[in-house]
Amino acid sequence: MSLPEEIALFPLPNVVLFPTVDLPLHIFEPRYREMVADAMKADRLIGMVLLRGDWRREYHAHPDVYSIGCVGRIEKFDLLPDGRSNLVLQGLERFEIVEELGGRAYRRARVRWTPTAPEEAPPGVREQLRQGALGLLAEGGRSRAEKIWSGLPTEWDKLVNLLSFGLPFGEVEKLALLECAETNRRASRLIEIIEFRLAEQACLGPGFGENEPRH
Repeated sequence: MSLPEEIALFPLPNVVLFPTVDLPLHIFEPRYREMVADAMKADRLIGMVLLRGDWRREYHAHPDVYSIGCVGRIEKFDLLPDGRSNLVLQGLERFEIVEELGGRAYRRARVRWTPTAPEEAPPGVREQLRQGALGLLAEGGRSRAEKIWSGLPTEWDKLVNLLSFGLPFGEVEKLALLECAETNRRASRLIEIIEFRLAEQACLGPGFGENEPRH
């Protein structure tokens, strides 16, 4: 599909969307109800961006956001009687914010599209990624981890994107993955992050990270 030069922005502190990934959202703030209503009347597109810095101080205004994001299309929409809504965004393409625009209660921006180049998995990398992901998921048991892996997509770009989105990394780590312009570079960085996390777990023992603050 042809993508527009201007899109709505939905900044959140803990979500990094990736192409081909589905993201459920619950919409309740008035400005974002307006955003969704406008999107449903037009192209159904919403650009997800990550809040940065001390965003809590300016949350109801215009806190800083990272410039790289991913646009999603509303694939499922359920309007609730009180005006709230539940929806599912399907990630489409990466973008870079060129300029923020006014004129709405919610944020909008002119963007530059920076799609991720699809590639085939290099020899051995798929298995390296599988072993690393199973290592992270094995806390719930190896058989459970194997079952989770068996349910993942086989297409290389979809697999890399879903793991980048779904594995238990910090938001900035996930943003670093989204910033990769090629699937294989994203996979390489994903493996680096997994190996670092596994090394941390080996050094610090079971339960590492359980008491880390959540946002």
